[in-house]
Amino acid sequence: MQETLQITFKVSVLVFVIGSMLSMGLNLTLKQIYKPLKDTRFILMALVANFVFVPLFVYGITIIIPLTEGYKTGLILLSIAAGAPFLPKLTEIAKSDVPFSIGLMLLLMVITIFYLPFVLPFFLKEAEVSSWEIAKSLIVLMLIPLTIALTVRAYFERIAGIFQILFAKLTNVALLLLTVSLVILNAKHLIRMFGFPLVAILLLLIGTMLIGYLMGGKERNKRVVLALGTGQRNISATLLVATQNFQDPEVTIMLVTVAIFGLFIMLFYAKKAGNKNI
Repeated sequence: MQETLQITFKVSVLVFVIGSMLSMGLNLTLKQIYKPLKDTRFILMALVANFVFVPLFVYGITIIIPLTEGYKTGLILLSIAAGAPFLPKLTEIAKSDVPFSIGLMLLLMVITIFYLPFVLPFFLKEAEVSSWEIAKSLIVLMLIPLTIALTVRAYFERIAGIFQILFAKLTNVALLLLTVSLVILNAKHLIRMFGFPLVAILLLLIGTMLIGYLMGGKERNKRVVLALGTGQRNISATLLVATQNFQDPEVTIMLVTVAIFGLFIMLFYAKKAGNKNI
């Protein structure tokens, strides 16, 4: 039973990551991607928020709050992985600039693929991680499927629409399976999340959203998009790196817990933003 669950979890992670990339790429046009990125100043602010301020802020959390090494590693991974696929949907709920969120999401995701393996060893000096191995897995399992999907969408729009629905459903099933198998395999570890780990999670989610909001400028739409884009981290990239490079189950537990809590918090903020036009 234990072995079956472990296999289910590992396979589900791979299906979730690859399926997410294919589903997203099959649903995007090149115009949707590059048109919003012409605002150089805002893009620069978004990059600084996600890849400078957020990692430093989260690193500070790991220093101040007493956490196990596994939980710290999970938080650090999340801090340097941006570009969550759910951003456009959250932006739609917030009644904000959806086209801009699409371009920002893809930009953050592509940069993460190269940024994460380069920066991770500096934050986790005691961990034995290979920058090249991490980069290779991210390129092969995220960037290449995304590129293929974007190409298919550009030349075979009708076929892309059919397969996008298929991969979207497959991704949802994979996410459910990996979550259930993770909970069953690590029930005793999940109980330990209550306390300092939960405090750290809430600080991460609220703090990263606030960083994005404050750096979003005066325009309401961009402020909301950056708050959501900075607050929601890239669970696909972090799960891939965690399952292939770290044996400690607490790393993955932290990632999935943040993803669950983060989704509820981001949805709450998006709905409030949409209703009150904040």
